[in-house]
Amino acid sequence: MLEQTFKYSNNNKRYHTLDYFYKQKFGSKIFKVSLNAGFSCPNIDGTVGHGGCIYCSNSGSGDFAGDKNDDLITQFNKVKNNLHQKWPEAKYIGYFQAHTNTYAPVNILKEKYESILKLPNVVGLSIATRPDAITDECLEYLIELSKKTFLTIELGLQTIHKKTSLLINRCHNLKTFEDMVNKLRQYNINVVVHIINGLPFETKDMMIETIKYINSLDIQGVKIHALHILKNTKLAELYKKSTFPILTKEQYIDIVCDQLEYLRPEIVINRITGDPVKEDLIEPTWLIKKFCVLNDIDKQLVQRGTYQGYKL
Repeated sequence: MLEQTFKYSNNNKRYHTLDYFYKQKFGSKIFKVSLNAGFSCPNIDGTVGHGGCIYCSNSGSGDFAGDKNDDLITQFNKVKNNLHQKWPEAKYIGYFQAHTNTYAPVNILKEKYESILKLPNVVGLSIATRPDAITDECLEYLIELSKKTFLTIELGLQTIHKKTSLLINRCHNLKTFEDMVNKLRQYNINVVVHIINGLPFETKDMMIETIKYINSLDIQGVKIHALHILKNTKLAELYKKSTFPILTKEQYIDIVCDQLEYLRPEIVINRITGDPVKEDLIEPTWLIKKFCVLNDIDKQLVQRGTYQGYKL
């Protein structure tokens, strides 16, 4: 039986889904409401680099966040009102998604974060940022914030491989990332790590090495993305010049299933595939059918007879 195979599940999943985690923790349906707080990024404005990561769109990985022309409360309510039609009893986590969401003076961060925390049925915050964009003063505030609400810091890593990191213009090294994970965990702040499968010229073995490294850290969650090439990005220019291999759906599913088998079962899989804007997508086009990818991952794990943590 599945219950005997993988304990962090109340359905047919063989990996630790975010939905399962939230229901166990909060006892109700929880939605992350994606927000655009109008922040910039130290990798755009010249603080650590220029132009941003080569795969980022103008929205700074926030294609499904709110409209930055709306204030945060308006953004939140637009999303909430849509979700309430289907799940009227749902509660919410404010997700500061677009660009680098700790990249501002603490008084500004406090104003933006706490405006969302004051809203009814908001049970926590999830803040997407870079490991090199949390100052000591910011960390002190995050520690204080974590004592008042369910706080998650999402750190972009993407790959452990230096050559790839340089190619995609990440502009931080692995030690900076690991040091920040350790600082956050010293104060029991939840950490979710972002990685990307299919980065230019990476092999399957390299992607497995990244997940094994992630598994060695004290993290609480991971987001696994499929590289997608969007129009009007530097990645699109690189692809046009070099036409590096793009993962097929079958290759991506095979890699993800292997990665899940190397992850501790208690690590929550916050995301397992990308979610590109159809009109902006160049490749891979199979990403448009997100639920087909999710279903095929489930089928592959069943066929293998494996589950998250199987190889540990």
